[in-house]
Amino acid sequence: MKKLLVFALALCCVGAMAQDAVITFTETSHDFGKIPEEGGKVTHVFQFKNEGMAPLTLTNVRASCGCTTPNWTKNPVAPGETGVINVTYNPSGRPGKFSKTITVTSNAKEQNLKLYISGEVIPKSAKPADKYKVKMGKLNLSQKDLNFNALRKTDKDGETRSQSINYANTTDQPVKVTLLINQEDEGFVVPQVSLAEIAPNQEGTINISLLSQNSKVWGPISTSVYVVIDGERNEANKIDIRANIVEDFSVLTDAERKNAPILEIPSEINLGTVQAGATVKSNYKFKNAGNSPLQIRRIVNKDKKLRVSSKSTLKAGKSGNLSVVLEAVGVDGKPLEKGDYNRQITVITNDPQNSTKKINVVWTVQ
Repeated sequence: MKKLLVFALALCCVGAMAQDAVITFTETSHDFGKIPEEGGKVTHVFQFKNEGMAPLTLTNVRASCGCTTPNWTKNPVAPGETGVINVTYNPSGRPGKFSKTITVTSNAKEQNLKLYISGEVIPKSAKPADKYKVKMGKLNLSQKDLNFNALRKTDKDGETRSQSINYANTTDQPVKVTLLINQEDEGFVVPQVSLAEIAPNQEGTINISLLSQNSKVWGPISTSVYVVIDGERNEANKIDIRANIVEDFSVLTDAERKNAPILEIPSEINLGTVQAGATVKSNYKFKNAGNSPLQIRRIVNKDKKLRVSSKSTLKAGKSGNLSVVLEAVGVDGKPLEKGDYNRQITVITNDPQNSTKKINVVWTVQ
């Protein structure tokens, strides 16, 4: 009796198994081999068969990353019938070897199965223009900002420094390239272009030299070189240049250093309390405590509300006035809001011990 019961249970289990859907694949992995990055998407078809006794339904097929896209048979697959899973891989922007997993979920007895794809993406040949990310009209540039940092200068000599920018033609037609500078930079900024006419995908070089001896100002400088493309000047197509023209005191003899000018000036100028919208004028004393003339090379002031000026030369032992004019109005022409204000100016001189003197200008608007 017991043997009959065991046999009956076994038949039930076999019968239950026979009623399940069973999914089998002809292959579970595929190697695409070497594929070109610029060749577009590649697809492989995984074929499966329902070897069970119940209809097979794929409830979900998901890839391990967004670069792989599966598409599969959505309708139930009858026993003995076949279905497919199309797996597409996008190689664009993904050079190198890859290995991806696709998880297949179904109503089969083994609910989750994994498929695998692999291969190697051969990088596309980079065009010269692709190497340079700064877009400028019909050209691509390696950069558009140049910082020359400090350039030394004396009254009789100076320093020359050069930097280069690579560029390429991004169009399918030849492009003419010329360079323009601001009139006040004549002799100071010297730009050169290696190719006045550049062919499609050809590369060229823009070389920019600064000759500090020919600079008309001391201290920090911001200027531009304009890139004229096919004869058209666009204010946006420019290379921004920064530098700092500093005096070269290393050429001074011991005697010249001993007799050098000495700037004596307060570190703060307090304009006191001013009325909103008013104009305030003040003079502040400074002195040349040295034994040779003091040259006021430049007063750097970035606040348009302030006007600061003085005599350019002060004899040894003499005092002078720093003229400060404050217009207590904003850039929109409206009176300044009430509160405390603090701005910084820089006085550049030929004092070798104190060539750049920073001064705070403070005031209160009531």
